[in-house]
Amino acid sequence: MSPIRLIILVGAAIAAIAAAFLVRNMAQAPAPQAPAPVVETQEISQTRVLVAKRNLQVGEMIVPEDMRWADWPESNVLNTYSTEAADPDAMEKLSGSIVRIPIYEKEPIMDTKLVMKGDTGTMAALLTPGMRAIAVEISVESATGGFILPNDHVDVILTYEVASGSSGGSGDDKMPITKTILQNVRVLAIDQVYTTDEFGGATQIGSTATLEVTGEEAELIAYSERRGLLSLSLRSWSDVGEGESRKARSDLLNSAGDTLMESGVVVYKNGQPDTPSRPWGR
Repeated sequence: MSPIRLIILVGAAIAAIAAAFLVRNMAQAPAPQAPAPVVETQEISQTRVLVAKRNLQVGEMIVPEDMRWADWPESNVLNTYSTEAADPDAMEKLSGSIVRIPIYEKEPIMDTKLVMKGDTGTMAALLTPGMRAIAVEISVESATGGFILPNDHVDVILTYEVASGSSGGSGDDKMPITKTILQNVRVLAIDQVYTTDEFGGATQIGSTATLEVTGEEAELIAYSERRGLLSLSLRSWSDVGEGESRKARSDLLNSAGDTLMESGVVVYKNGQPDTPSRPWGR
């Protein structure tokens, strides 16, 4: 082999080896990394605002346990918010107020969504949607000796007199009749005292009880007050649940007048007319 040919082969081999090393180094080289982003920090001024701890529904009475102070961006604080710096006693001031518009958890508590203690709209806020409030005259004797309190449940009993003869009779003798006209009715207030505390408090003796009823039940109470004496019978707390039925003698609104026996026949026992008991709705 000629020297020139040998030199060409050696040069080619050296070039191939150099190319192989170059390719290997390029494959092993780390990928170029993008420059780290520059994080710009900005300090936000905050203040503490009074917010709700839980969802508050219409008609609920607010207690201190329903509220807390929470950090709030100062630039987003409205004039209607209660701040710890400006009004540190806000919890005590709002305690006992009634929710007029729903307030959601972590939402600032504003006066515009509440009926404040002593406001004239308090009773309307206490009413369950769709219900009515009606006042009933009471006494110590007709209100279980003063032990009926706001938020208790009662039965309403009507006592009145009817003619002792048959229907349409003209006799002057009267006999008392007693009927339970409403069952499981909530007491909203006794005179001007109201509360939603389920455990009640001291006895409250008043002259007026405000009851929560439907529109038809309000008519029944108004009619019954003109007809006789109304009494309230206190129900046990175990008898006021959702499973307990609520009943009303609405048939009394359609009756022109009762006698002891609406069938026209009077049964006498021991010389006295017997008054049969009638089931609800008859």
